Amino acid sequence: MIQDQKLTESVKNFLPSQGAALVGVGDMEGVENCPYRYAVSIAIPIPAAIVKPVQERPTPEYCQTYTEMNRSLDEIVLAGERYLRERGFQAYALTTDRVKMRDHVTSVLPHKTAAVRAGLGWIGKNCLLITEQYGSAIRLSTIYTDAPLVTDEPVSSSKCGACRLCVNACPGHALKGTLWNAGTSRSEIADIESCLSAMLAITKESLGFEKDICGRCFAVCRYTRAYLKRQDKVEG
Repeated sequence: MIQDQKLTESVKNFLPSQGAALVGVGDMEGVENCPYRYAVSIAIPIPAAIVKPVQERPTPEYCQTYTEMNRSLDEIVLAGERYLRERGFQAYALTTDRVKMRDHVTSVLPHKTAAVRAGLGWIGKNCLLITEQYGSAIRLSTIYTDAPLVTDEPVSSSKCGACRLCVNACPGHALKGTLWNAGTSRSEIADIESCLSAMLAITKESLGFEKDICGRCFAVCRYTRAYLKRQDKVEG
């Protein structure tokens, strides 16, 4: 199938008009459980003012923003789904209510898989996607499609180097310090059960209820901190 440059440009113009900050297209050939050839990965940044306090502990504002951003992402990818379907293509927006879990902590088709294939970033030692623009202070979503979009260059290796800020900050000591490359399994990077236990404990202490968010590992990331500094200059 010949990739359609004009269609790709129109999609990449449309999604930012709906609120996406980053947009990339990935080739999903060979990805387990993915019935579509292409994935449109989108990201929106967590506001800097929300991120800063999370370097110490999760806050009610972060919890609320997390939920609000998920709703915003759902709206963006559903708009993208309609946009592609109206042009005669199959499309499936992986909204929060459509995410299928293999168990209570493992997504069948992770947004991060699409994001690295779409060139948005790499998997950090915090086991999260890291982008040049916002560090890990982002939320992700995905649209899967058969539309013949021009794909972006995938990311296949980490830019974390010797940095261990997230590893040292993890309250559950769940991060192993592994430098990611394409094909590295999640279990090689983090002990997910230890991560989950720590998240539930820290939110119980900080918020008064258990929730599977923590945020310290993304908030202390040097790429996230660079984003925060840039925002300080803009707002200053």
